[in-house]
Amino acid sequence: MTQPGESILIVDFGSQVTQLIARRVREAGVYSEIAPFSMAAEAFARMKPGGVILSGSPASVLEEGSPRAPQEIFDSGLPILGICYGQQVMMQQLGGTVTLGDSGEFGRAFIEIEDSCVLFDGLWAEGETHQVWMSHGDKVTELAPGFRSVATSPGSPFAVVADDKRRYYATQFHMEVVHTPDGAKLLANFVRHVCGLKGDWTMAEFRQAKIDEIRKQVGKGRVICGLSGGVDSAVAAVLIHEAIGEQLTCVFVDHGLMRSGEADQVVSLFRGHYNIPLVHVNAETLFLNGLAGVTDPEAKRKFIGKTFIDVFEEEARKIGGAEFLAQGTLYPDVIESVSFTGGPSVTIKSHHNVGGLPERMNMKLVEPLRELFKDEVRALGRELGLPDVFVGRHPFPGPGLAIRIPGEVTKERCDILRKADAVYLEEIRNAGLYDAIWQAFAVLLPVKTVGVMGDFRTYDSVCGLRAVTSTDGMTADIYPFDASFLSRVATRIVNEVKGVNRVVYDYTSKPPGTIEWE
Repeated sequence: MTQPGESILIVDFGSQVTQLIARRVREAGVYSEIAPFSMAAEAFARMKPGGVILSGSPASVLEEGSPRAPQEIFDSGLPILGICYGQQVMMQQLGGTVTLGDSGEFGRAFIEIEDSCVLFDGLWAEGETHQVWMSHGDKVTELAPGFRSVATSPGSPFAVVADDKRRYYATQFHMEVVHTPDGAKLLANFVRHVCGLKGDWTMAEFRQAKIDEIRKQVGKGRVICGLSGGVDSAVAAVLIHEAIGEQLTCVFVDHGLMRSGEADQVVSLFRGHYNIPLVHVNAETLFLNGLAGVTDPEAKRKFIGKTFIDVFEEEARKIGGAEFLAQGTLYPDVIESVSFTGGPSVTIKSHHNVGGLPERMNMKLVEPLRELFKDEVRALGRELGLPDVFVGRHPFPGPGLAIRIPGEVTKERCDILRKADAVYLEEIRNAGLYDAIWQAFAVLLPVKTVGVMGDFRTYDSVCGLRAVTSTDGMTADIYPFDASFLSRVATRIVNEVKGVNRVVYDYTSKPPGTIEWE
């Protein structure tokens, strides 16, 4: 997809913030990809990158069997940047010494700049002190041959090290997190100044490269694209339509689990505005019947994913001759669905659009967004001319309202939730807060409480409200509404939505919570 040499490979050793490295590199205008260390050699050969970054890790390099970087990366002559564990693994593999730390260094720290270094260009000068973010137990106690120390901290004699001849650099701190204020600029210096990459990767370039790639992959074949009503599938569909026109047919499986008015919006946008061939399947009864009695969140997701594909299969047969199925799979979905060790990993939740299709469908996948983060998909949508009201819409999960109704999903509960959610979003828009929030939604809890309305006792459901800020959905903070706003929303929901008599606000960040409730 990208030109050889104009990309950065990030070798993932299992750090929870590895994705932030990829984001920072892309913000510097250079395409980047993450590969688990166990698959890094293959990714290195395929990408032919202009440089390599080694991530942090919860592991210790002193443990037997702990992750290592492929030797071919060190043999390649390319620039390498090690971050935290990445620094330690570089030293260990190149002849230095790492020892078990007696106390470690965690959180905000201050480093002394002792010497000049290309990473510091235009940023840090000798003698200055700068804030960084540390998170390590082990530490480097002896440098590998060829390295010099250029910055120290009270807990790290080798906070930043450099081997200018081989263009190897490493930091003990995490430059990818916001708690290292100059971290993004340090990473930009690595990809631009050390690797010599131009930094001209743009959405316009991505769009054209993807159009060429889709045409090459599909040829004269026909593609079916599943529209979910969300931003991802819409952007994927418009991009594919631009590439192959009438060879694309969109299938909108309306599972009856959408937000208020969304199904109509999807149909009018694609049939009316874009004139893209669209099959609208009203499958509400099928989905709700299948969800009857199902309360386990993973079982709901699996049923919805499977039924979605079953309906597709049926529509594909009716349309006839489609060899390809398009999906709006995003990069975080791809990464979360791959274990960094290459072995089994804990599944936080299954992503219903990752991992291909049942073999019996005999269709090839077209996933034009699988290298993009969510905000990049929005940027691509704007580049493609999608209306902002659609592109700027908050993320909506594939299983829809089913995972915002803990417990059993019924038509009645969906209708109650739709109304409450519509009131909440209307108030957010009226307050001018919609674009400041990454995702806001209502949840209908499987809890009933006693209330009083007029002179009557009520025994109705509790509605939970959720609103978070985020850049990519990987981490999220709660949105700090003022009390008067929440009070106003609660009053409206209780008064206007029959079946709800109590409203609560969810104050949990991610982690430890997920954004969605199920």
